[in-house]
Formats: sequence, C-alpha cells, structure tokens
Amino acid sequence: MGSCFQQPALEDDSIILFSTSDSPEDSTSPSSSFYHSPTPQPPSSDQSKTAYKLSVRNLSYNIQQNGSIHTSLYRTAHKPKPINILKSVSFVARSCEILAVVGPSGTGKSTLLRIISGRVRDKDFNPKSVSLNDYSITSPAQLRRTCGFVAQEDNLLPLLTVKETLMFSAKFRLKEMSEKEKEERVESLMQELGLLHVAHSFVGDEENRGISGGERKRVSIGVDMIHDPPILLLDEPTSGLDSTSALQVIELLSSMAKAKQRTIVLSIHQPSYRILQYISNFLILSHGSVVHNGSLESLEDTINKLGFNVPMQLNALEYAMEIISTLEESTSRFYLSHSHMEDNDPSSYSIWQKEIGGVQAQQQSQNEQMACSCYFWGTLFEIMTLCARFWKTIYRTKQLFLARTMQAVVGGFGLASVYIKVKKDEDGIAERLGLFAFSLSFLLSSTVEALPIYLQERRVLMKEASRGAYRISSYMIANTIVFLPFLLAVAVLFAVPVYWLVGLNPSIAAFAFFTFVVWLIVLMASSLVLFLSAVSPDFISGNSLICTVLGAFFLFSGYFIPKECIPKYWLFMYYVSLYRGLDKDTRWMNVGIMFAFFVFYRVLCWIILAQRVSKTTI
Repeated sequence: MGSCFQQPALEDDSIILFSTSDSPEDSTSPSSSFYHSPTPQPPSSDQSKTAYKLSVRNLSYNIQQNGSIHTSLYRTAHKPKPINILKSVSFVARSCEILAVVGPSGTGKSTLLRIISGRVRDKDFNPKSVSLNDYSITSPAQLRRTCGFVAQEDNLLPLLTVKETLMFSAKFRLKEMSEKEKEERVESLMQELGLLHVAHSFVGDEENRGISGGERKRVSIGVDMIHDPPILLLDEPTSGLDSTSALQVIELLSSMAKAKQRTIVLSIHQPSYRILQYISNFLILSHGSVVHNGSLESLEDTINKLGFNVPMQLNALEYAMEIISTLEESTSRFYLSHSHMEDNDPSSYSIWQKEIGGVQAQQQSQNEQMACSCYFWGTLFEIMTLCARFWKTIYRTKQLFLARTMQAVVGGFGLASVYIKVKKDEDGIAERLGLFAFSLSFLLSSTVEALPIYLQERRVLMKEASRGAYRISSYMIANTIVFLPFLLAVAVLFAVPVYWLVGLNPSIAAFAFFTFVVWLIVLMASSLVLFLSAVSPDFISGNSLICTVLGAFFLFSGYFIPKECIPKYWLFMYYVSLYRGLDKDTRWMNVGIMFAFFVFYRVLCWIILAQRVSKTTI
C-alpha cells in the first residue's frame, strides 16, 4: 500500500519542475524542496544552485457581462462587450523574495493570483502567458500542483486543534509518508510558523472561542504549506488583522522566503510603513494594467521623474495610490522600456528542459501500472481519515450532539406521555395514526439543526477537494459511515419510551422493526438536509428550503388528503413524500422506498458537490 501512495508523488514532482506559481508575480525560486517528495528534507547542493524563474508575459483576462433580458433579446445585433479585468500584465517573481501585488479595490489583484495559481478553467487559461524556467505551462492543473495558495478567507474547521488541522492536511496531502514522518513534518511546520504554544488549542471562529486572528491566518498558511511548495501565493493575508498581527504574518513570510528559498507572492491593499521593509518588489495595478513593477526605491524615482515629490508624512507607495491615475497615464509611454522581464543568467534555467521528456514518459508508464491498486487503497485511506475527522467534529459539536440527544429523549417521553396506554379499539386506531403522523413530522424536522454544520463543512470541502486532497465520493461514504451509528442511537433513544409507554405490540420483533423504521426516517431526513445544504447558498435560504420541502411532503403524505382525492397533477408528490405511511401489507416495500430515498438524496448531493468542486476557485 505504501508504494501506491508514493507513485502519485513521482508524477507531481515532474510537474513541479515545469509549472509555475499561482502568484500574481513571476518567481525565480530555487528548488528548496519538492513538495511531493517522499520525505521533506533540505535541498541537495545541486538543487540549491538551480533557480526557478516564473515569468508572466502579456497576461490578459476578460469576462463577459451577464446578459439581461434586454441584451438576450438583441444578442445578435448588440453583442455585449467583454470586461477587461487584466490587460497585458507582465512580471517576474524570484526566489528568496516577496513580491506584493498592490492597487485599489477592483484592480484585478485577486483575479491575477487565481489565474497564476491555476484556479481558472482550461479554456480561460493562456499557455503562452505563463512559464517556469522558460518552459511554458500548458494547463492550470500544473500550477495547482506546484503552488501553495492561501485564500483570503480562513476556511478551517473551528473544532479541530491547530495540530489536528495540520495533521489531517498532512494525511491528505502527504499520503506517501509514514505516520512518524507526518508527525515530524507537522512539528517542524508549527515551529516554523510559531504555533507550538497553541498546538492543542482549538482553531475557533466567530462562535467558538479559539486562537487569535493572526494565529488562525498562520494555520491557514500552514495548511497550504504542508507539502512544502517552492511557490506560495497569498490573497490579502493581512486582511482583518490588527497592525501587530499583520506585521507578524509578513515577518514570518519574509523569514520563510529567505530560509527555504521560496518564492512568495501576495496581494495587499494598503501595507503599513513597517511592512514595506520586508517586501522586495511591488507590482502596482490600476484598472488591470501594470503601473509599476519594481522596488520601492524605483517607485520613488518614477514619481520624482513625473515632477512630484513624496510628502514627508507619506511613503512612496501611499503617495502612488493618490496619484495612481497619473502613473497609469505615464505607464503607456515608457513601461515597455522599464520592463523587468529580461532574463538573468539563462544558463541556470536550461537544465530542466533537457530532462522533461524522459522523466515524464517514465513516470506516466509507472503510474498506469499502479493505477488500479492505488485507487482502492487511496480511497480506503481517505475514507478512514475522513471518518476520524467527522467523529471528532460531531463529538465536539455540543449543540448538535446534545440537541439531537435531548430531542430524542424529551420528544420520546413527551409523546409517550400523551398517548400512554393507548386503547386497542377503533378510537385507539385513530390515536395510533395520530401518533405515527406526529412521530414522522417530529423526526424529519428534528434534523434541521445540522444545516449550519453542513454549510460550514462545505466551505472546507470545496477547498480541499478542489486541490485533490480527497474525492467527493470518499467524503460522502465517510459521512454516511459516521452518521449511521450516531443516528441509530438517536432512533433507539426515541423509540424505547414511545413504544413501551404507549403500549404497542409487546413483541421484541415488532419493537425492533419500529426502531428500524425510526432509524430509516432520521436517515432519510439527514440525507435530505445534506442534499439541500449542497444547493443552498446560506443558512437562511437553506432553512427556508427545508421548511418548504418538508411542508409539501407532509401535505401530500396521505394523512390529510387521501391518495384518491389528490389532483392528478399533484399525485407525484404523494410518491416522493417522505411522510408516506406504512401499511401492514406493504410495509417492507415502504421500507425499501425509504432506503431508496436515503440513497437517492446522497447520490444527488454527491453529484452536486462534484459539480461545484469542478468549478471552484478557492
């Protein structure tokens, strides 16, 4: 099984040699360490002499305007003009340096980062615009495998500790390593990030108290550095942080760039004076065009040549933001002559071009031989790891754990106290029908509180799955495995008081069937909520959608309107309703239908999540 995990690493190593960073700048970064190598270790002397130059030439990016009803009617005659987000952006990013992409809001900083990081569709990627060591990058997948990309939002699970968060990331991204090697990698990374003192503290969020904002940002950086990428891209890493925390994050990135010879590219809105000393070069954008590409000193020279003087109370970058329109106008006249795209020592970049054909061909052949066996063991490993994380999350989510337990116990005893010792005559039959109808409604509606947890997990899932940490199918299987026993316990807690206090059939077999039906009901409801959480944009929309769907299902369940009286055009709602009763003669058929609903909604959820992951840009 170990060989299965090592093989994909070889494939990614070849890509690393020739893919570029998902940074808004070009980078020349020595191969400090290949992030998919079996063990993360310092580079050899040969490797440390080989520089990586990431070049971006004439990168442009356009989007089409969303067509309104008017424009759609006259599309052929009045074709909407595309919006230019980036216009012929060119630059080089080098190792051991930080390149900052600066500019007003809406200038294309985040878009540039996402393109360079490979977070675009293949059809929107221009293979002629990005190269590494003068070798053109042919697909966004190469960039995604090579670069670490830290999004502006900290998509982390709040109820995991710092060490657990990094360990799970290591298990997903470093499958070729042994457990001991992963532990050592996480310990080393926490020390590098200054997180050892909070290793066993919860990450936390707005609702759950945890580590500070600056520490949470460092954890986000660690998650995307666990595989030790040579190029690291960060979108607004100081956003939402106080000045001290922001400075600490930049100081950390600067030390990482120099110590590990990494290329670091980040976007920043308005850096403070203390931060400027840690940034080597600045790429200033205005309306998608490059206004300046170089050091702070060269920016001040440019400002002086335009006849302006930087005020004493401002630095050159702050003043450049005030006169950015003037800088943009002057750029069109002399930017090409001041371009920083010349090659420095091209001989140091040519070595890898000679090796690409043989290395990739050999690795492709090896990968084909191991594909089948690796798929099985890889999927099994992903499922086991996700199960462990799911269980930690459920156990520590006191609201969900206690709410579901108390609902089952209190609801069971409360319902039993109303229908206690129900009669066995005709009136008793009607009472039983009311008991079953209310039980269905109560059990199905009691799963809504899991919606915010699913929505929170979805953000993490989108990021991890889009970066190849695991498959969506592994996530769905693990979710099912963990929730089966948990919901079985909920079903037993509800069924015991209801069944025996009400005085239903005093048979162990009948009680077992009743418990089994209750279990299927909560499983159906859980699958429905999971499916609706995949299509809902937020909690309010999801809660409204769940209430609407359950209300419609209850109306057409047959308890209020007999099946024969339902209009033909609404009859399909009776068959898809989760509230359908269980007749004695067809109860096993209805059990099969409930199980089919349970599977059906999870399959739908899998399809939707897989589609969303394929389009995600996190």
